[in-house]
Order: sequence, then C-alpha cells, then structure tokens
Amino acid sequence: MNVVLALSEPRAQSLAADLRREGVTVIAIVAPGALDHTARRLGQGVGDDPVAELLGVADALVLDGDRRTLTRPAVDLADRFGVRILPLGRGVALARLCASYGLREPLPADADAEEVVAALAATPALPAAASVIHPVIAVWGPAGAPGRTTVAIEVAAELARGHRRVALVDADAHAPSVAVALGLPVDGPGLAAACRQHDQGGVDAAELERVAIAVDVPDGEVDVLVGINRVARWPELAAPRVTGVLAACRTWADATVVDIAAPLERDEEIVSDVIDGPRRNQAALAVLAGADAVVAVCAADPVGVSRFVAAYDQLHESVGAAPIVVVANRVRSGVIGVDARGQVRSTLERYLGIRDLAFLPDDRRAADRALLLARPVAATSPRSALVQAVRRAVGARLAPWVALHAPHREEAVGAVGW
Repeated sequence: MNVVLALSEPRAQSLAADLRREGVTVIAIVAPGALDHTARRLGQGVGDDPVAELLGVADALVLDGDRRTLTRPAVDLADRFGVRILPLGRGVALARLCASYGLREPLPADADAEEVVAALAATPALPAAASVIHPVIAVWGPAGAPGRTTVAIEVAAELARGHRRVALVDADAHAPSVAVALGLPVDGPGLAAACRQHDQGGVDAAELERVAIAVDVPDGEVDVLVGINRVARWPELAAPRVTGVLAACRTWADATVVDIAAPLERDEEIVSDVIDGPRRNQAALAVLAGADAVVAVCAADPVGVSRFVAAYDQLHESVGAAPIVVVANRVRSGVIGVDARGQVRSTLERYLGIRDLAFLPDDRRAADRALLLARPVAATSPRSALVQAVRRAVGARLAPWVALHAPHREEAVGAVGW
C-alpha cells in the first residue's frame, strides 16, 4: 500500500517510520497546506505539480483532521485521483466535518501504526475519476435587500464561463425573485416540482433537466430552478426535500448556486405545539448546513453594514464546515465618505473579526439595464465594473471548489481554466 502523509511534525516522521515497519510504503510527507495549493494550481490549469504526481500513485492519504487541512478542495483532489482519506484527530466538530465530506470517522491523533493500517484496510478505495460530487454555493444576505439575488445571478453566470453546467436555485421561502430578475415564468415548475418528485421516489438528472430553464450567459448558460410563485407555498420547501434536490444537483451540475432568504430563526417556540411541524426558514437552514461555500452579501452603507453585523452570528451558527466569503455590495463613497472600502473593512474587522472580503462597485447603470432587459449583468454589460469585480471575487475565492471538475458538456472539452 502506497501512502502519502499530510501531517504536522514531529508526528509525520514518527508515524512514517512506524508505518514502514508495518510494511506500508510511505512515498512522501507533504505539508498540510500543500493539498489546497495543489488544488488551486490544477484549477488554474497548471499541469505539472509534485503533490498531484504523488497522489497519482498513492492508495491512501493520511492527514491532520482540522479545518486548515481537511478542506473541500483537499477532499475533491483526493477523490479526483481515487485516493482514500484517513483523518487523524478528536472531537465532535471533526466528526461532523468528516461526515459532511462523506468520510469515515477519524482515528485519534495519537493512533499507532497498526490502527492506521487496519483503518486503511477497512476504507474502500474509490475508482479514479469516480462520479464527482460537485459543490453547492449558498448566497445569503441580511434583511433589507443587500443585493443577494443579483450577486447569486452574477456568480452563477461567471461560474458558467467555459460552458460549465451551473445550476441556479431559488430557495428563498420569503421573497423569491430570481424568475422576475431573469424574465422567466414565475409559475414554472422549478424547485417546487423537483421537491415533489423527491417525495415520489427521488429526483434525478432527467427530472432536473425537465424542470430547469436555461438562460444564456456569455460563453455558456445557467440552468435555473425558479422558486415558489406564492410565498404561502413555503411548506413545500421542506428541509429533506431541498436537501434531496441539492444532492441530485451535485451530480448533475458542475456547481450549484442557491439564493436563500435572509431570516435564519429556527422558530422552535413558534411551532412548539406542532410535532414535526413545518418551519418557514427550514429551506435556508438546510442549504447552509450542506453548502460547500457561503457567499454572505453585505450592503456597503451604514444601515446595510449594521444589519449585516447584527445577523452575522446567526449565519455563522447555521453554517456547517463551509467557509464564508463576505462580499461588500454596492460600494460607493456617497453614503460612507472618503475611502468607502477601508471604512467597511475596518468596521467588519472591528465587530466581526473579518479581514478578508471582496468589494463589488455600485454600477447602477449596468444593474438597471440588466433589470430592464431581465438578463444577467454579464449578458447585458459584459465589460461593466460589476462584472469584472465578480470575476475577480469568484476567481480568488470560489474557483477552488469548482475548477477541479471538468465540464460536463462535450463542447467544453479543452476550455480554459480560471
């Protein structure tokens, strides 16, 4: 058995020596952060990478079980080469993290070589290039229309470049608006029909193809699952249904972008007299719990920033192991003053500890034109400052979750990377 270790020292060297005594071939010890670095390089179209070459001949990967090492890009990288993963560590949080990635329970950090060998033998190998589970990206923002639907549409349009298959799902149970923004029939089958199909034996790619509406974007198209046409229908978006539909989307699309509602209260007290009663916010909570990345949209004005700060803790509690990418939207000096970006950044760092965020300009002319024509801004004003800012944000912060996977469509073979 050929094994690669991605462990911190001195644990890596001691375990490697013990494994060799057990007859295991330890072909390399790599730095824990090297996996994410390799994932980014492959996503950018770099063909030669030493870690990728090692994984190409490895049978298993033993790594530190923490959020810095056990990440979605690292798991996808191992899946790409058919390498089984064995995390080492303790704690309920790590167990949940492993479960979210479909991995076996971790071994204790101090497990001996014999335990590691037994665990590796009991972990089934994946065939290289097995059916890949593609990412789900949730787009959330607090109350007050910070622009989350616009951001969701533009992120989906950007991810679809190179003819990747990208799904855009409107799971907003309070104010669905993707259909109106894109000029689509509000009474189309969409997400509600897919949820009903889930109850009738499961939803598959053929059903998603039937209920989705394709929207042309530059260099590709986005498959849209429109939301409910009346907010009174929110009980149809039950958590198990939404989770089942997103699971089907993971094998159907190269990436799935989900627009969700602002409220994240769990409503236990409101429905305490109903056993297993429906909850208004269950769709948003289910999406956040299973998302691979979350885009949190903050309106870059005093009221928007205040609302974002007040709601962020609730978002953080609702998200599973996914990273949160913060986007300051509609940045302009007129409502904040000089150095609008610096003021937003310093406020979020002071109150939330957020240092890294993306900025989207207030390109009102391009946004108004897109709304007038009911198209994405990327289609109506492809050279606008907003489109360029979304492109930079996606390339820097979301591409690692998407770019590992080859496009589904035949015409996309050989498409350029990010």
